Amino acid sequence: MPAIPLSQVAIHLRPNDNVAVVTKSIGPNCEIQFDGHTFSTTQGIKLGHKMAVVPIHEGDAIRKYGQIIGFAAKNIVPGEHVHVHNVKLGTFERDYAFCRDCPPPPAPPAEYRTFMGYDRGDGRYGTRNYIAIISTVNCSASTSKYIAERLRAMGILEKFPNVDGVVPIVHKHGCAMAYDGPDHKQLDRTLAGFARHPNVAAYIIVGLGCETGQALHLIENEGLQLIQLGGQKKKTTVLNIQECGGIGKTVEAGVQAVIDLLPYVNEMKRVPLPAKHLVLGTNCGGSDGNSGVTANPALGIASDLIIQQGGTSILGETPEIYGAEHLLTRRAISPEVGEKLVERIKWWEWYTGIFGAEINNNPSVGNKEGGLTTIYEKSLGAIAKAGSTALVDVVHYAEPVKAKGFVVMDTPGYDPVSMTGIVAGGANILVFTTGRGSVFGCKPAPSIKVATNSQLYHHMISDMDINAGKILEGVPVEEVGREIFEEILAVASGKKTKSEINGVGEEEFAPWGIGPTL
Repeated sequence: MPAIPLSQVAIHLRPNDNVAVVTKSIGPNCEIQFDGHTFSTTQGIKLGHKMAVVPIHEGDAIRKYGQIIGFAAKNIVPGEHVHVHNVKLGTFERDYAFCRDCPPPPAPPAEYRTFMGYDRGDGRYGTRNYIAIISTVNCSASTSKYIAERLRAMGILEKFPNVDGVVPIVHKHGCAMAYDGPDHKQLDRTLAGFARHPNVAAYIIVGLGCETGQALHLIENEGLQLIQLGGQKKKTTVLNIQECGGIGKTVEAGVQAVIDLLPYVNEMKRVPLPAKHLVLGTNCGGSDGNSGVTANPALGIASDLIIQQGGTSILGETPEIYGAEHLLTRRAISPEVGEKLVERIKWWEWYTGIFGAEINNNPSVGNKEGGLTTIYEKSLGAIAKAGSTALVDVVHYAEPVKAKGFVVMDTPGYDPVSMTGIVAGGANILVFTTGRGSVFGCKPAPSIKVATNSQLYHHMISDMDINAGKILEGVPVEEVGREIFEEILAVASGKKTKSEINGVGEEEFAPWGIGPTL
């Protein structure tokens, strides 16, 4: 049987790469032709995994995307599977070269696009129209959920068709932390980000009464005394279980408070809005070896198109930027912005170190099963979501994002915690790429799911919105990127995502607790 060209079974991403990414599972002893020579696979290699295309000597750098993703732990022959069994981590110098490759602003688009969204009248522009029930502490979480459940059981929401729903914002934090300390302030910032989120038309706050995370502290420090309802303002409703006289009475008061808000929220209608008001939150979870080949680069194209329209795209997951941060600092608009990213990287090295953990050993069991070998490889694929425009700002977790363009938010790599911060920062629409099958959703922001391979897309069709696996079958990355961009506009205008259809999104609020539980 004649040897088959490498391009039929794998993608060789850059000329100086010494590995290729397998696009369909292949068996052992498969004869492959590449760059004028022929070699045989030494064992079966699965979709998304890597194989050597040239001899690699022990200690040599393993290169993918034209970048170092690790070092050979032993000699590797062409056709051999390249993964955790023969690749090791190692340190290498990274030239941050601040601003050296900073691109010019994108050219004006051929057409300025619009979406049908909500103009809150105060500089916020939403893609959904929710009422939030915000719990200050875990002790009031059940009560907050009971209020939402009672309203649904009453059927009253059906009388207000312009209201997307009532969403309880509940969590496991709010006490046993230093009063007014870093964790307290970060939790306040996160809760406030959801309260003032452009997809939240109105909210009530529910506490226990004796917790560290007092509602009064939240309101005064974050300026939540009044709710903007169209052209008028209403005083924020705060209910504390201990003051109300128990859970039952608090639920009754909460139900009535939401009923009072419903007519105002229902008056808000979708209107045409420029796409520059879109704030895109990006994340990848359950990644595989094709994440950085298909879905993430396609999302990068969509991010560029949003920014070309005058909008914003947010990249989080700082531990999954590690090892690739030098490619972003070169795109920074100023040395100060680049230094902000490096400072966050150094902080993560310190933070993980005090717990005896390593930031450079991040890929999960599922990531490795999907073909990702090292954090460097994962990071290089992950930052593809950021497209190609200039890095205009780096912000802290849940900090309001005010800049237009490409922004990095410092978040953990853990998906729910990362997206919670990004949504709190103001992202009014989310795109989440996955190679293993994440089913993430996050009310109040709709989450578009992009599969990295066709097998996953068809296997989990009820959860995946877009199939980027078509890229492995010859569809250009740019075409899939434009498909994602069009889907963003459609979802921003009211089209439901698969996660919304499935009712997913109320359990994923997961604020980041950085300090000890006291």
